[in-house]
Amino acid sequence: MSDPRLSEIWLYPVKSLGGIQVDRWRLDAFGLYLDRRWMVVDRDGNFMTQREYPQMARITPALAESIEASGRTVGQPVLTLHHPEHGTFDVPHTGHGVPRVTVRVWSDQVQALPVGEEADSWLSNAIGVCCRLVWFPDDVMRQVDTRYAEKGDRTAFSDGFPLLLIGQGSLDDLNQRLPEPLPMRRFRPNLVVSGTDPYIEDTWRRIQIGNINLRVVKPCSRCIITTVDPETGCYTGKEPLKTLATYRRRGNRVYFGQNLVHEARGEIEVAMVVEPVRG
Repeated sequence: MSDPRLSEIWLYPVKSLGGIQVDRWRLDAFGLYLDRRWMVVDRDGNFMTQREYPQMARITPALAESIEASGRTVGQPVLTLHHPEHGTFDVPHTGHGVPRVTVRVWSDQVQALPVGEEADSWLSNAIGVCCRLVWFPDDVMRQVDTRYAEKGDRTAFSDGFPLLLIGQGSLDDLNQRLPEPLPMRRFRPNLVVSGTDPYIEDTWRRIQIGNINLRVVKPCSRCIITTVDPETGCYTGKEPLKTLATYRRRGNRVYFGQNLVHEARGEIEVAMVVEPVRG
């Protein structure tokens, strides 16, 4: 089997909240446009994720229809958040004159713009913990780890890399080993490739999608977030980490998927050919 094609595109506007699946989108300086440009932080500015707060999975985002259709907008876009019990909240535009605050993502400290008290109050009620919502400004530089990337490669509030790719064949293989199959969204990829053998992405070093070249830079180590049910916001047990550890373990980590860095801006679309680049 060898007909690699892009079969799914996912973005996650607010780090560790739900995702949005689109058929066509563009890549900007940070990765997929608007992917992890917002983030929830605690009182001290530390990033909050489903690792400690699995209930965050129940909050789902939506973008204005004009943005979904084209992947483009004039000015800052309209983001809406929805929670089954707390309803819908329209995230206001972030004012450019607002004083910046220092926030932390893992070991990185970056400057961010607070969205406002109304957003903070809604999210605090929805998550059940006092928190704030912040926006990653266009002019802030967060360098991707230079052990795997080049100087100037940047990302916003992702864990560390602009893009995560998973092969559909890899999930199909994993699901044959699991007691119950899991959907792809449990693994929160940005790009899904179909038409390949399982784990073929492990052998890729460079790929091309449309006119965009991407470097495959590092296997993705998986954490407890993969055990969170996005519908209930609850941990479901030890799977899929338990099964992955039986055949995808290196040292004390298990790996599933590959982190990518893109080398150009442009548009990608579902059904595009994903071409491995040799050399």
